[in-house]
Amino acid sequence: MEVAVLNIQGKETGRKVTLSDAVFGIEPNNHVVYLDVKRYLANKRQGTHKAKERNEVAGSTRKIKKQKGTGTARAGSVKSPVFVGGGRIFGPRPKDYTQKLTKNVKRLARRSALSAKVQNQALVVVEDLNFDAPKTKDFTAVVKSLGLENKKSLFVLPNTNNNVYLSSRNVPTSSVVTASELNTYQLVNASNVVLTESSVAVLESILTK
Repeated sequence: MEVAVLNIQGKETGRKVTLSDAVFGIEPNNHVVYLDVKRYLANKRQGTHKAKERNEVAGSTRKIKKQKGTGTARAGSVKSPVFVGGGRIFGPRPKDYTQKLTKNVKRLARRSALSAKVQNQALVVVEDLNFDAPKTKDFTAVVKSLGLENKKSLFVLPNTNNNVYLSSRNVPTSSVVTASELNTYQLVNASNVVLTESSVAVLESILTK
């Protein structure tokens, strides 16, 4: 399919770019998208949660009262979980939440997310961005000209561009990522995706391997 290339003023340049149907025109597989988003969020968890158990709580191990004759339950230690300040029963322990998916599944998830954006008319292609210096007002001008001021937008670049990245860093509704680092969660989390003209070929080469 052919898509018009816009300039940074949001006007058509007269050029068109052809989007590969194998990447941008497939039937989205929602379950695979779900699996990849779940993997991404799970892998961000530190898993360092920990509560002190009975053998880790500071306190005396002296038997606090005699075994029989008190008319109450037996008690052997102030560290017992039934007492205030005692250890926690079955508390959280450090855990590795890492999940893995095959490369083909992750590629399919990204292709599905990109195709869904195309179907929902939430993907545009603009000419390559190149700022002389990192200035937030230059980036916000591009965002405004594309009509994305109050929308979550994701800009995809062909490679690292510090001036563009630094210009976008103070814009809370927009984020910038390179094509090689693009993941499914970022695509799903954004309302609109903005591809630079050169990033289209990079994405297609990565996602059609």
